[in-house]
Amino acid sequence: MHAQTVWENYRSEVYPYLSRMAQKGLVEFSDIIQPVSRELITTRLLQLDSMRNQLTTIERKELDFYLREYRPIEGTDGARLKGIQRDANKRLRGLFYHGKDFQLYADPFGSLMRVSGGGKNFTQMSQGLQFWGKAGKFGFQFYYRDYTEIGTGIDSFRKESPESGIILEYNTTPKSQNYATVRTNISYTWKNGQISIGQDQMRWGYGENGRIVLSDKALAYPYVRFDYQPLKWLRFNYMNLWLNSNIIDSTRSYNTGVSDRILYVPKYMATHSLIFTPKKGFDIAIGESIVYSDRLDIGFLIPINFFKIYDNNRSNYNIGAGSNGQFFTQFSSRNQIKNTHLYACLFIDEIRVSTIFNPAKSRNQVGYTLGGSITDALLPYLTLGTEYTHVNPFVYSNIIPAQFYTQFDYSLGDWMGNNFDRSMVFAKYTPIPRVRLYARYEHIRKGGPGTIQQQYLAEPQPRFLFDFQKKRTDLFFQVGYEFMNNFYFTGSYQWLSQTLADGANAKNNTIQVGISYGLR
Repeated sequence: MHAQTVWENYRSEVYPYLSRMAQKGLVEFSDIIQPVSRELITTRLLQLDSMRNQLTTIERKELDFYLREYRPIEGTDGARLKGIQRDANKRLRGLFYHGKDFQLYADPFGSLMRVSGGGKNFTQMSQGLQFWGKAGKFGFQFYYRDYTEIGTGIDSFRKESPESGIILEYNTTPKSQNYATVRTNISYTWKNGQISIGQDQMRWGYGENGRIVLSDKALAYPYVRFDYQPLKWLRFNYMNLWLNSNIIDSTRSYNTGVSDRILYVPKYMATHSLIFTPKKGFDIAIGESIVYSDRLDIGFLIPINFFKIYDNNRSNYNIGAGSNGQFFTQFSSRNQIKNTHLYACLFIDEIRVSTIFNPAKSRNQVGYTLGGSITDALLPYLTLGTEYTHVNPFVYSNIIPAQFYTQFDYSLGDWMGNNFDRSMVFAKYTPIPRVRLYARYEHIRKGGPGTIQQQYLAEPQPRFLFDFQKKRTDLFFQVGYEFMNNFYFTGSYQWLSQTLADGANAKNNTIQVGISYGLR
């Protein structure tokens, strides 16, 4: 029963806890692709439980706290549905049922957050429901949350921000808006793998405040996901995503006699990757993705197909008939240097290998991230780190608008788009169990997006940071406390300064304070 897959929300605090334990070399935590399964999390927590003498007092207390959520509970024949009670792990739940062949857990959601400063002064409220469980060889889960925001500045809250995108409902006004998020999944698991059908946000690779391959800037999308681990040192992942092009297909749209039936250009993305682990804590991942449109193509539903070559052949090597392909790779080293995590990610949208070093002919439309951190630095449970991200002009763009690297016009990659770089230093500290302190300083330079003509016809290509837009400096502080399982208090302060190309300067402060039962 406990082997069936249920994906855990990547916003859970157990992720940074296990990541840090892996950085210290105590466990192996495969989190290049997120979300990961509750079952993997459970396995790693139980592994830590068997080596408690190697943990600090705070680490042991946090381990006990997480085991209350993730420790397996054996089902019984005489199980009964129970509500607003503590389960066998003493975790308070809305509803739960522990049968031998069926398990069910359900919790309500609710949150209240106040955002003020920098032209923003609004209240965000939410309510919803989550349930998940296991039935035979199947796992299932459902998450729904409805949000209401009332006040001023709500229209700018997510602009040029890592905050996930939203789809507004029809009753939007300048001072109020309503939207909802839905995540759901059904999975089937066997000894070395699983296949899932659902709707969620996927993250691929590492990044402290943005990911260049797959991030959570774009809102959730339907997907088919296949994971397989044939060998201890080799893992394979495949996904096909159903995206929204946000482009009306005028040839298929029609009038019903009462109103217009609007149809959008179909849009999809297929991606697969291999992760090699030649030694404990050292991962090498390589992958390929392709954004295609107009119709679902069975060639991209073959997990082991070579998407780029297949697309070239099916389109007769005609750029107007082809799709938008990418290659990417990730290197990650944990505890090869004691208590240190080093990582590097490369994203290749387009490149001419033969002219890679020729400034007049090159088309190096690539992005990369370099980063590292060390934990237990100076103080126990203090992590210090630095990161640099560089994305060249025209990355994520394409000659066919329906094949941009986007979902509902939100970037699937880094939230800053292309033609930018970002330098940062950060610190994380847990002074007492379940209290998270976080500080980050980052500097961003941003150029313009350019035009299709510049991308495909200009030789030489426009330089990095051409059509310079702005310089941006952020100072961000955050404190969080998980009072009890799934019950959070959070607060943050951000100071932001922007200098535009014409020399104009703007500064503002933003304060967020909130309370939430259930993850956002």
